[in-house]
Amino acid sequence: MVVEMEVNNGENTTNNWVPIMKKLHMNVIGEKMKKFPKLTCRTIWRVGKEDPRRVIHSLKVGISLTLVSLLYLMDPLFKGFGSNAIWAVMTVVVVLEFTAGATLCKGLNRGLGTLLAGSLAFLIEYVATKTGHVFRAIFIGAALFFIGATATYMRFIPYIKKNYDYGVVIFLLTFNLITVSSYRVDNVLKIAHERFYTIAIGCGICLLMSLLIFPNWSGEDLHNFTAAKFEGLAKSIEACVNEYFSDEEQQKTKENSSDLEDPIYNGYKTVLDSKSFDETLALYASWEPRHSRHCYRFPWQQYVKLGNVLRHFGYTIVALHGCLQTEIQTPRSVRAMFKDPCIRLSGEVAKALKELGDSMRYRRHCSPEILSDHLHEALHDLNKAIKSQPKLFIGSKNNTNKLTLATVVSKGQSGALNSRRVSLSSVKTDTSALLDWKSKLRGGSSTTHENLKLRPTLSKIAITSLEFSEALPFAAFASLLVEIVARLDLVIEEVEELGRIAHFKEYNDDDEHHVVVEIDKKNSKPLPNQLPTQDSGD
Repeated sequence: MVVEMEVNNGENTTNNWVPIMKKLHMNVIGEKMKKFPKLTCRTIWRVGKEDPRRVIHSLKVGISLTLVSLLYLMDPLFKGFGSNAIWAVMTVVVVLEFTAGATLCKGLNRGLGTLLAGSLAFLIEYVATKTGHVFRAIFIGAALFFIGATATYMRFIPYIKKNYDYGVVIFLLTFNLITVSSYRVDNVLKIAHERFYTIAIGCGICLLMSLLIFPNWSGEDLHNFTAAKFEGLAKSIEACVNEYFSDEEQQKTKENSSDLEDPIYNGYKTVLDSKSFDETLALYASWEPRHSRHCYRFPWQQYVKLGNVLRHFGYTIVALHGCLQTEIQTPRSVRAMFKDPCIRLSGEVAKALKELGDSMRYRRHCSPEILSDHLHEALHDLNKAIKSQPKLFIGSKNNTNKLTLATVVSKGQSGALNSRRVSLSSVKTDTSALLDWKSKLRGGSSTTHENLKLRPTLSKIAITSLEFSEALPFAAFASLLVEIVARLDLVIEEVEELGRIAHFKEYNDDDEHHVVVEIDKKNSKPLPNQLPTQDSGD
């Protein structure tokens, strides 16, 4: 009886909670519905504010669709083209892209594919009509198999895959439609003519809108995107070195922040992820006509080479960033001895990168003094500071700290939740402790689960039990910083080569004053995001 009462009370409690939970759920949905219009408007405004060209492109697409729909809406035009006028609408939807290069690539591929497919289909039809009804079906089937297999195999050729893949797909589609339809339809020649004309009208409207009305050039987007990379890399280097020599409280605050808020990560992420974007913009730029003031050919291949050099430069910054997150860290008291030359060196590298970015943005050669004497002085001071402390970098049996298992385990139990990093100067013991600990594990009665749990600790101690210099992690950091300076020369060479091919104007001291004024204006008034957005699809 008591058990039944307890079960009933439990059921009553559950039944009471159900309407409460439903009410809370409805309240949450109601709050989201109230915020939805405001959130939608804010998103629409933000997307247009980041790149106003998106609004212009949307209006261009709307106008183009209205123009081609007149083939359907106006009776005289509809009588001339019939139901095939819908192909003009489909062409505008598929071909009209964000940039002129993308539209040219798709438009010419579609037109060329349609023309070749129509010509080949008429040839097949002409040969097939000279034979009997049965042999005609066999001939058409064999032609479809041979042409389809050959065209599909050609899509695997790298050059065709890169430049004409869309055209081959349109060729296959049009050829199959015309060839198969010709077996049952008598006036297929007239239908093909009308379809070709409507596709040509759609492509013509797309090219008109892309090339003559507020054109967006892929080459300009590639140029601006490449120039913006330099500033991101400069910010990453400065932030990385400043964080390495920051105080412990500032370090803990930055550790709690996510990668999305990390200025170091955000600076080089765009550069590392830009390979496919650079190649796509370069491909579309190769289709664009010469539209510059002096009608120079756009050196899109050189931009791709510069992008590769910047990515390799970014890999070094990633390694430098990794020094901030290693398990073993040099004590802050030792780091402070080299703080000044490292910060000055990173500042000079960042200054040089910003100068390269400005020279790219304003299409001028960089300053002859881009590698200033301050950079060489900072590099010399860092070398001098390292040589002045030989005992820090050369371990000895008397003063070299040794990392062992017993200390790491004891510290891991008390402070592993707060920080996983181990300072080389915080542990002083002998390597024999590692052997003692292993013997205890072998002779003890611990379970398999506990042994598996201790394996990461053992592997860590097997490495750290060796004699290391307490400044060894800093030596890795300093060597990467010097490597960045060495790679900076390669970046400067590629920028100068690009400026020579692209006919950049010569450097002038007055340009430097103009750049400073522009930077002051940017700092006083925030501008929308300058990175281009490629909204075109494949």
